[in-house]
Amino acid sequence: MQRYFVTPEDMFEDQAIVRGDDAHHLMRVMRAEPGDQAIVSNGTNRECLAEVVELNKDRVLLRLVEERPMAGEPRVDVWIAQSLPKGDKLETVIQKGTEIGASAFLPFVSARTIVQYDAKKEAKRLERWRKIAKEAAEQAHRSKVPDVRDALKWSELLAVAERAQLALFCYEKEDGRGLKEALRGARLVEGGGPVLVIVGPEGGFTAEEAEEAERRGCVGVGLGRRILRTETAGLVAASCIFYETGEMGG
Repeated sequence: MQRYFVTPEDMFEDQAIVRGDDAHHLMRVMRAEPGDQAIVSNGTNRECLAEVVELNKDRVLLRLVEERPMAGEPRVDVWIAQSLPKGDKLETVIQKGTEIGASAFLPFVSARTIVQYDAKKEAKRLERWRKIAKEAAEQAHRSKVPDVRDALKWSELLAVAERAQLALFCYEKEDGRGLKEALRGARLVEGGGPVLVIVGPEGGFTAEEAEEAERRGCVGVGLGRRILRTETAGLVAASCIFYETGEMGG
C-alpha cells in the first residue's frame, strides 16, 4: 500500500492533508479516487491507515481510519557520517542507507575530501538529499524520514561523536580490531544514543585524523581484508550493526 509522509501540522485528530508533489503523485500517478486507501505518517509519533475523501488541485484530504504501530524503525539509531564524496555517491549512500535503516546522515569535510565545499551549491544538494531520503523511506515502509544534516567541519563531527553511544571510525589501516569485536563488546542499548559510523573520503583519513578521533572517544575498526569504496563502507557497517542488534534476523 502506498505510503506518504505529511507534516505534523497537516495531521489532525481524524484527518490528514497530503500536499505538493505527493498530492500530485497520489492523484496523477496512483489515480486515486475517493474511498481509496493509503498509509500516512507524520514522521514523529503517528502512523495511520487513511481513506481519500477529497482531491483538489494541489492537495488531497484523507480521513484517518485506523492507528497503526510505527514499526518501521530500528531499536538502535545508526547515523552514517560520510566525508563528502565525488559525484552522486552520497545520493547512493542516503538512498540505500535509508532502506537499510539508518536514522541520520551527516556529510562532513575532512583533510582529504576532494569535493570543494560551496555553501550555495550544498544548499541545493541538501534539498535533493532530503528528498531522496523521504522517497526511500516511503519505499522501504519506514515510519520516519531520516535526518540529513548540512555538511559539518571535522571538529564539529568529533563533537557529535563524543555524544554518541558508540562512535565507530572506519579506518583501512586499523588491523587491531574488527567491527564484529567492537560491536559485541559495546553492549548497545535501546534509547542509549546513536551509533555513529564515520567513513572517510576516497583518499581515506590521515594518520593525524585517526589519532584525533581516538582521543575523542571513537573506536577504530576495520571492515575486513578487502578495501571498500567510500560509498560502500558505511552501508556495510550499518548492515552489520543491524544484524548484531537483531534487525536483520540475527
